[in-house]
Amino acid sequence: MKANNTLNYTFLSLGAVIIIVPFLWMVAISVSSTHTVSSLDVGQFFKSLHFSSFSKLFLEYSVSIYIINSFIVSLFSTLGQVILCALSGYIFARAEFKYKNIIFIVYLATMMMPVQATIIPQYILVSKMGLTNTYLGLIIPGLFAAFGTFLMKQHFSSIPKAIEEAAILDGIPPLKIFFYIMLPLVKPGLAVLTVMSFMASWNDYLWPLMVASDQGHTTLPLFLAQLQGAWYVDYSVLMAGTLISVIPILIVYLSAQKHFIQSVASVGVK
Repeated sequence: MKANNTLNYTFLSLGAVIIIVPFLWMVAISVSSTHTVSSLDVGQFFKSLHFSSFSKLFLEYSVSIYIINSFIVSLFSTLGQVILCALSGYIFARAEFKYKNIIFIVYLATMMMPVQATIIPQYILVSKMGLTNTYLGLIIPGLFAAFGTFLMKQHFSSIPKAIEEAAILDGIPPLKIFFYIMLPLVKPGLAVLTVMSFMASWNDYLWPLMVASDQGHTTLPLFLAQLQGAWYVDYSVLMAGTLISVIPILIVYLSAQKHFIQSVASVGVK
């Protein structure tokens, strides 16, 4: 048993190193001068700190516009997805109607379709609605997620029906039961869905590339891609922008960390 634990900890430590080293390398390059990065002299990276890359991003490239665009799209996309998935998950878990199971299976089957198969019809629909180069065009397709519905259905199904029946006997309206009784009981599921949804929306590249062709609606991932020129790449600026793009995801994860871990732990207990 002791040997197994040692082996497990060794693999976990190795995995942690593999994940952390590229992150530290990104931080080192972002606070280095362009000359140091070009020389590839590792010893020079930590001798002096240069924050010119960050000032260049904000003063020369106006990165704040792209951060705000990404924040608006990710915030409303996440809020909408969490609300819709919670409602649909609750309906599939509790409501009784004809062909419920068949509809649910068909809905889940959409997860097996590759994004590339649906993105063209999706773009044609958004284009015909006149939503290209708008926040709505960027947000609306991200509101629907079959996995989120499945996740919330599983959490709602784990709650005893007696709680809901007692609320109905007390004369509480259905919407109040959902918002004030059922939702607080599935906080771990909501936390997981929030983190996953925000991360997917924040890092999304393909859909904004198709819908947002003007600079006014360009998101941060598109801007970072634009920094990679055909003949020259300023790696310190690129890594500084990438480091900035990581911060919101860390904040969202740390905010939901308690419920996120609780959800994972509950799955392990089951």
